[in-house]
Amino acid sequence: MSDKKLITESDVAMDVDKLMEEYDIETSKVRRLTGIIGIITTVIAILMSAFQFYTAGFGTLLSAKQRSLHVIFAFTLGFLLFPGGKKSKKDKVSILDYIFILLVIVVFGYLFVFVNQISTKGGNATTVDLLFGGLAILLTLEVTRRVVGPELPIVAMLFLLYAKLGPYLPGVLGHRGFTWERIISHMYLTLEGILGIPIGVSATFVFMFILFGSFLDKTGVGKFFIDLAYSLTGHLKSGPAMTAVVASGLMGSISGSSVANTVTTGAFTIPLMKKTGYKNYFAGAVEAAASTGGQIMPPVMGAAAFIMADFTGIPYLHIIAAAAIPAILYYFAVGTMVHIEASKLGLKGLPKEQLPRLGQILRADGYLLIPLACIIFFLIKGYTATIAAFYSIVISIIIAIAASFIKKDNSFGIKDFLSALESGAKGSIGVACACACAGMIVGVVTLTGLGLRIAELIVTLAQGKLLLTLFFTMIASIILGMGLPTTAKYIVLATMAVPALVKLNVNLMAAHLFILYFGVIADITPPVALAAYAGAGIAGANSMKTGFQAVKLASAAFIVPYIFAVDSSLIMVKDVVGTTVTYLPFISAIPVIITAILGILCLAGAVENYLIDHCKIYERISLGVAALLLLKPGLWTDIFGLIVLIGIYLLQKNRIKKLTLAS
Repeated sequence: MSDKKLITESDVAMDVDKLMEEYDIETSKVRRLTGIIGIITTVIAILMSAFQFYTAGFGTLLSAKQRSLHVIFAFTLGFLLFPGGKKSKKDKVSILDYIFILLVIVVFGYLFVFVNQISTKGGNATTVDLLFGGLAILLTLEVTRRVVGPELPIVAMLFLLYAKLGPYLPGVLGHRGFTWERIISHMYLTLEGILGIPIGVSATFVFMFILFGSFLDKTGVGKFFIDLAYSLTGHLKSGPAMTAVVASGLMGSISGSSVANTVTTGAFTIPLMKKTGYKNYFAGAVEAAASTGGQIMPPVMGAAAFIMADFTGIPYLHIIAAAAIPAILYYFAVGTMVHIEASKLGLKGLPKEQLPRLGQILRADGYLLIPLACIIFFLIKGYTATIAAFYSIVISIIIAIAASFIKKDNSFGIKDFLSALESGAKGSIGVACACACAGMIVGVVTLTGLGLRIAELIVTLAQGKLLLTLFFTMIASIILGMGLPTTAKYIVLATMAVPALVKLNVNLMAAHLFILYFGVIADITPPVALAAYAGAGIAGANSMKTGFQAVKLASAAFIVPYIFAVDSSLIMVKDVVGTTVTYLPFISAIPVIITAILGILCLAGAVENYLIDHCKIYERISLGVAALLLLKPGLWTDIFGLIVLIGIYLLQKNRIKKLTLAS
């Protein structure tokens, strides 16, 4: 039996597309268009990717032109592919949809064609400007409702009302108010509204990395990652569960979606975990927790990381460098949890002779890692993220064609090339719509100064205490993350909560990473835990039980951000001034990393009620206390926590020894 056959012909081979339709919100709503309109939709998607690819490599247009054309493509595909309601037909585009598409082309085409004339008006909007601006706002709200869901448009409408009703609001939230004409003009005619920074990032960095992931997917890198992880970890007692952790971390490099990551790798790993002896809800939770971490795992993080780069002016390379250690700690924590669970259940790994051989996998498909290595190389060499993605896509195409020619298996041809362009464009629709809608939220914040008011309010409520401020920000991040996509949630909190953290001397990089981490964790936090529900669906488990188990597995993710917010040595950043990042030497991070690892071991033992043996009640409580002490920066707390960990380890080891002798 061949290595690949071992994995693909077992009971893990599930229909990923069907799973995506069932558990991914965007995929589940998409129309299945056929005939001439299906062909036209495909052509539009390919043209969108071609436009983005060309401008990335040979120079983007003026900001307003680049962004407006990006919006035209994204909104057109949004109205074509996403029906207006549950009762709308999924195989046919309605007359109303065609009207919306025509309005999108006219309204945003106006910005594209007359960009020079608009820039010289000095804010004096004409009747046509205001009419088109009002339509642009309504179209943005409607397409976002269809593609992303109603929560983000509702938040945007509340913000627009806030801009109007400022004089009637009490206390710190009050402001002088603005006319509808001024609000519409600000949202439509400036680069601080719909066409603001969020859509600017979507039209450059984000789209290119989505397209990069699409090309990697077409080359078969997802299957390669699973085989690679299986060969590395299948022999461990935690076996398939550890495979899920490693494979999902690798898949984070090509998937910016927690749900997509869960479904893609979970279709293989979850049945294997169940077959090995893990409970169904635990198997689903492992995959959900591991997949969610993909959005915070360098070198290619989720879309919010690119928006962070544009918001802060910090180069993307610096962001992924700062995020690396916390992300590794996250996966170490999840891996520790699953290993302890395997120990509790007395599970054993598979014999090595039954596993794919690492050398054989690398010889056969190791070339698939070259594009990922290239993108890191280009970023280190100082290329922009957009150019790095462009060159990496070109390299991935060349490698795929060469491999297809050498292997003589026609694994990558013109059909796959066009399919990658199509899926890249379709995969960007949700991000583009969310960014356009979130741009209005940012526009209101810049227009009214709401960000500083909210920051002042948060600091006042927390009485100027850092830990309380961090706690309030965490709660806000999780709550917003439950209803909004990670990108939109990050945008909202970056404009309102980050100033509060910075005011209390939190490092700028740490403040932005803090809200990003908790927004991501919302994907596995009940009651709205989409990644956990996807894992539960594949595992055939109770969704809420799976969600709470996923939170337990990812519990370190609720603590690690506090560590780097209080002590930025974990992200190795001393200070951020403008776009200049001053780094701490790696040696300064070593003590924090060691104590964080020990703290995670204690936390895992307390959560799983097991270290090397089942814990007594006092041992479990002591491990929990030790975890908090080790995760809190400080020499004496670290020493005390370490003593507790060693003491409990020796107690349990002695207990096991006595039981062994007695038997």
